[in-house]
Amino acid sequence: MGLLGVIGGSGLYGLSASGRPKAVSTPWGPASGPTVIHEVGGGVAFIARHGADHSIAPHRVNYRANIHALREAGCDRVLAVSSVGGIAPACQPGKLVVPDQLIDYTWGREMTFQGEGDAVRHFDFTDPYSPDWRGKVTGALSELEIEFVDGGTYAAVQGPRFETAAEIRRLAADGCHIVGMTGMPEAILAREAGLDYAAVCPVGNLAAGIATDELSMDDVIGAVGTGMERVTSLITNLA
Repeated sequence: MGLLGVIGGSGLYGLSASGRPKAVSTPWGPASGPTVIHEVGGGVAFIARHGADHSIAPHRVNYRANIHALREAGCDRVLAVSSVGGIAPACQPGKLVVPDQLIDYTWGREMTFQGEGDAVRHFDFTDPYSPDWRGKVTGALSELEIEFVDGGTYAAVQGPRFETAAEIRRLAADGCHIVGMTGMPEAILAREAGLDYAAVCPVGNLAAGIATDELSMDDVIGAVGTGMERVTSLITNLA
């Protein structure tokens, strides 16, 4: 079995400060930062999605480079940790959600490793999160007695701004349970690269129009950070 790849967003930056950094060059340009190797279990390779200082906006993340770097590091599966806003009543701040579906509302992002002149390949994306790997994630959460929401649809939006109340009403009408800015193209690129992919999403805030207060990134990071001990336990269990 290969290394466990972890791509972390808001609140998981502690993994960048420890471990052994390994710079990986990619055909797609620089990744968000070095691949940090942790000697836990069979090994964990971590990349901070927005950079260690949260300086890379969601639409500017080099998703292709990040996925390529994890594959080159020897990963065969990826756990994406992504903070989200809660839309469905069950998805309250502080909850962990393990989505099983997504809808892509992003635009203008590099969505494939296939280049001009390459033979066109079409990938089945019926289940955007690898079912067997996702089952191991939910099984580990249950084993650790960590409360979580099993299933739900992730709305991948462009960012970096938060959504309007009308947009959230539209997402709710479309059947979305949570909303985030990084779920795509990360998921499809992992599929193209032959990596199993699943996500665990800490809910940092209620979405616009549901929340009664004005949304701020500081509040989101603060709310998500309180639940990162659970995510770290999950990573250790899965490695």
